Amino acid sequence: MSRKSPFAGELVQQRTRLRVIPIILTIIRKGNKMGTVLLWACALVFAQTPDNGIAGVKSALQRQDFDSALELLNSKLRVSPKSPQLWTLRGLAYEGKDDQKQALASFEEALKNAPDYLPALEGAAKIEYDAENPRATYFLNNVLRVKPGDRTANAMLGVLAFKRGDCAQAIAHFEQGGALLDSQPVAMQEYAACLVKANQTEKAIAVCKQMVRSRPDDPDARRSLAAVQITAHQAQDALQTLEPLLATAPDVRTMRLAAAAYENNKDTPNAVKTLREAIVKEPRDTGLYVDFANLAMDHQSFQTGIEMVNAGLALQPDSAPLYLTRGVLYVQLAEYDKAEADFEKSEQLNPHQSASAAAYSLMAQEKNQKDPGQALTTVRSKLSKRPNDPYLLYLESTILADKAPDPGSADFRQAIESAKKALARRPSLCAAYDVMAKLYQSSNQIQLSTRQSRLALSCDPQDQTALYHLIQTLRKSDEKAEIPDLLKRLAKARQDATREEAEHNRYKLVAEPTSPTGRN
Repeated sequence: MSRKSPFAGELVQQRTRLRVIPIILTIIRKGNKMGTVLLWACALVFAQTPDNGIAGVKSALQRQDFDSALELLNSKLRVSPKSPQLWTLRGLAYEGKDDQKQALASFEEALKNAPDYLPALEGAAKIEYDAENPRATYFLNNVLRVKPGDRTANAMLGVLAFKRGDCAQAIAHFEQGGALLDSQPVAMQEYAACLVKANQTEKAIAVCKQMVRSRPDDPDARRSLAAVQITAHQAQDALQTLEPLLATAPDVRTMRLAAAAYENNKDTPNAVKTLREAIVKEPRDTGLYVDFANLAMDHQSFQTGIEMVNAGLALQPDSAPLYLTRGVLYVQLAEYDKAEADFEKSEQLNPHQSASAAAYSLMAQEKNQKDPGQALTTVRSKLSKRPNDPYLLYLESTILADKAPDPGSADFRQAIESAKKALARRPSLCAAYDVMAKLYQSSNQIQLSTRQSRLALSCDPQDQTALYHLIQTLRKSDEKAEIPDLLKRLAKARQDATREEAEHNRYKLVAEPTSPTGRN
């Protein structure tokens, strides 16, 4: 049984996200303001204000003579200092002068006297929203309390929820935004991105199709739709969506999407061709080299990927992602010294990139099979700088477990502790359950071992290591009735893995070297 790296699933998922989903967010990301979110009409305030000699204020505001309006309002506020209407008009005048601080203070003064006064709530909400201040949420929620179902407030709350990473709230508010979103492309992008994150791809596709209908000539809308279609494994539909853009001198963003769609559609030759043409067009775009390297890795063409990354490094010698990508490719060729050097260089160039530790851990795990002592030293030296890194904690646990430590020994206890810490910091790192299952099995703690294997299988039903450990522990218990079914699952998992490997080898990449100038 071949040993599959526990990082394989994580890295594949990361690559998929890097290739497709973020495009939804970056296609037209030029800022988070929704544009004309609130259309201010002084008529709303005047309609709620008795005409106590404020015709002069109305006239001054209409001709945008804000200083005169303020002079009149200040005079009237000395007589009626608690009038929410007068304070709101004062806020509008200051907003006309682009004095947001005084405008907000005026709206808040109005709300002290009348907490439910809608024009003041909307005014304060608009200012705080445009300033990207979290207090906007407070004012917008109060707008909804006074005016339930308000589409503008819901749309704005959706954008704010998206910014703080709360997609469940964002989706709920965007849904209430209704047709208003059709005129807000950034909000539509964010709505679609959240739907993808929530695995609601069909709804995301519907949102993106509406974007295309609303703006049929907008290439960004088409790219967004294609990105979601690729995520939903509707590659042929994605290519049809992109066809009008591909027919007329496509830009690199379109070509990257097309390459992903071709590969998803099992048309690797066109995926390679499209990426190579994109690289020739934009030879300094490091993302294109990373895409090509990922494609090479998927098809076991590691040296080809390295050659393409080398071409990118010739133009961008300080690119941390390119060093990281090349290091992962070197791991596949068992050239660990080169991989380690690339990971070190990547970390020096960008110490904050989280992927670096994951790639370093992958290399260390592979290296552990040849030199466990050196691998443990390497990982622990990294842990001294990043004591809470889940990948490094996992690696420490698996290296110690591979040493078959005596139950109750310091190494045994440390392996268990590191695996638990890794899971606490990254629950998706389910291979750590396999490590604990192995350790508990070696110490004859059958129930604990069984529990860890079941937890691993709850993450990945195809986990061959977990299936094997569970079969072994059940043989030592009174729960043998489950074993025949588990043996069938293990056989199928191995068969599926073999089929997947054959699929990866379906097309070996043979690429012509690309010169540093980007020419063939």
